[in-house]
Amino acid sequence: MDELLTRGVEQILPNQETVVARLKQGPLKLYHGIDPTASTLHLGHLATLLKLRDFQVAGHEVVILFGDFTATIGDPTDKLAVRKVLTTGEVETNLKDYKDQILKILDPKTTIFRHNGEWWNKMKVAEFLHLATQITEREIAEREMFKERKKQNEAVYFNELCYPLLQGYDSVALDIDLEIGGNDQLFNMLVGRDLLKKLKNKEKFVLTTKLLTDAAGKKMGKTEGNMANLNEPAEEIFGKIMSWPDDLMPLGFEILTRLPKEDYETLLAGHPKEAKLQLAFEVVKLLNDEKVAQKAKENFEQVFSGNGTLPEEAEELTVKTGTSLAAILVDNKVVSSKSEFTRLVKGGGIEIIGEGKVVDEKITITKPVAIRIGKHRFVKIKLQ
Repeated sequence: MDELLTRGVEQILPNQETVVARLKQGPLKLYHGIDPTASTLHLGHLATLLKLRDFQVAGHEVVILFGDFTATIGDPTDKLAVRKVLTTGEVETNLKDYKDQILKILDPKTTIFRHNGEWWNKMKVAEFLHLATQITEREIAEREMFKERKKQNEAVYFNELCYPLLQGYDSVALDIDLEIGGNDQLFNMLVGRDLLKKLKNKEKFVLTTKLLTDAAGKKMGKTEGNMANLNEPAEEIFGKIMSWPDDLMPLGFEILTRLPKEDYETLLAGHPKEAKLQLAFEVVKLLNDEKVAQKAKENFEQVFSGNGTLPEEAEELTVKTGTSLAAILVDNKVVSSKSEFTRLVKGGGIEIIGEGKVVDEKITITKPVAIRIGKHRFVKIKLQ
């Protein structure tokens, strides 16, 4: 129970002692909500999914709630600019592969999937306005991000003010005991706690998970260059993790793996590269299997070992993810011009070691790779 309530956990409300007492009474019904604002989930979601799996293994009922309705409204959480409002069609497209990605971690036999459109698409305006009497404008407007927007003379729209009420009511509709989510969702989760108490006189517990942040405290997410998606090829996930800064390793082991603490602390006390290799291996194993993880590790080591495959003096270039290979090679004077790059590609003169010849002139680099140009020139490309 200690591991269940501490590993990767930021805080528990109202307090850990109350939750422990409730756990001793029997299984909980808990949920995690995901708005399908993109076509894939990323490693930031993995921390929460692993915590849900911990509860699942302990015998509790896990519900994944897809915000097919709320995604069309726009969650303003942690945003100093208005989030793009999605159409129903865009939401349905984004949702297409979510279950497959989630079930890489959760048990397919016991995981329950719901959509909040089940109740929001049926609620009448009068019912919503009555629900809105449970929360004041002042409570919503006091959120730090809204105060910051006003300070910068940025607009705050009514749909954004409504969003916490919408997410909060999901707890009532599901009649849950516990909500789990990232620490950035705390405000919305507490609105749900208040609503459940007011409308059903029921206690709702809140557990927030730690966010994957860099040394400066900036959250890594879809817009960050080296945040891997859950459905990316194993080699790309492995390579992106290997590009992470060393100071991210302790948090990475804690929230993205289930390696025992004493084991990863021993790794962290040794060579940083070995620790990072093991972190990448553990994450890829969770999302695939041990055989795939081992192959991804061997591929990375082969390409970047400097032994056999590449000459030791191979030039190393560090770039932002998504940069075109043409721009990398031309800007760093590896090839003389864009036309020279085109000529080499058409003649089969550029190869990604371990993957084959480059055939697409518009190829972009999204993971660390080693490139052969002509017969004798090699470069290693790493991500910032």
